[in-house]
Amino acid sequence: MQPRVFPAPKVPAVFVMFWVVKLLTTGIGETASDYLGSVSIPLAAVIGLGTFSTAIYLQLKADTYHPVRYWVTALGVALFGTMIADGPHIVLGIPYWFGSIVYVALLAGLLTWWQRSEGTISVHSITTARRERFYWGVVLLTFGLGTAVGDTTAFDFRLGFTWSIVLFGVLIMVPLGLWKLGLNVTIAFWASYVLTRPLGASIADWLGKPTHNGGLGWGLGPVTLVGLLIFAVLVGYLTMTHSDVDHAALHARESAVREPDPVFD
Repeated sequence: MQPRVFPAPKVPAVFVMFWVVKLLTTGIGETASDYLGSVSIPLAAVIGLGTFSTAIYLQLKADTYHPVRYWVTALGVALFGTMIADGPHIVLGIPYWFGSIVYVALLAGLLTWWQRSEGTISVHSITTARRERFYWGVVLLTFGLGTAVGDTTAFDFRLGFTWSIVLFGVLIMVPLGLWKLGLNVTIAFWASYVLTRPLGASIADWLGKPTHNGGLGWGLGPVTLVGLLIFAVLVGYLTMTHSDVDHAALHARESAVREPDPVFD
């Protein structure tokens, strides 16, 4: 069977707006999950799993990149990823630090499998259905890992939300600095991608959680709603401007397709 190949990468270009929207999805996923869980855990599970399943199905079914479809899927993954990290702790009492170790192992294993299977884990190479499945599997695990790590620093290590924000705000600059010094761009990307989760979640928790829990007390519901409104505006902007299309990867792919084969041409 011939592999399903896309005409262009099915992920957005990595630039400033990408990281802004990515951080926003992490925060919304955190507060929305906590808010729904405070209302009803079964309801939260149904909404989380339903949103994730529907969004990922529509994303994987499509052959082209579209900002609304992609970012709604990322939001669904953020919501579900929070739940699969928080669930074992809330239901079974498993420490967050233990969950962090489990997710590190799972993420390392999946990235290794992806690299050995496809020869690359670059986001610019998401041009086949198989690579896209690897991509979203890794994204889900990064959300689970980031949630567990953020809760580990805030609760297990007793840093609270404020110092967790400071910690992850500093750490997320490390891959950027190392990239400037020669670190492989793909490694730098995935390291930053993982760190956006605990940073965004810590900021959202700080804004929404009660003051006696170390937050500002704005409320999980209102913070989630405001986040969704900002999310809608930014994704709408990307949809209208097409500014997040990975033109470099698209042009490179088109050139490779047009270039004559020296053996068979």
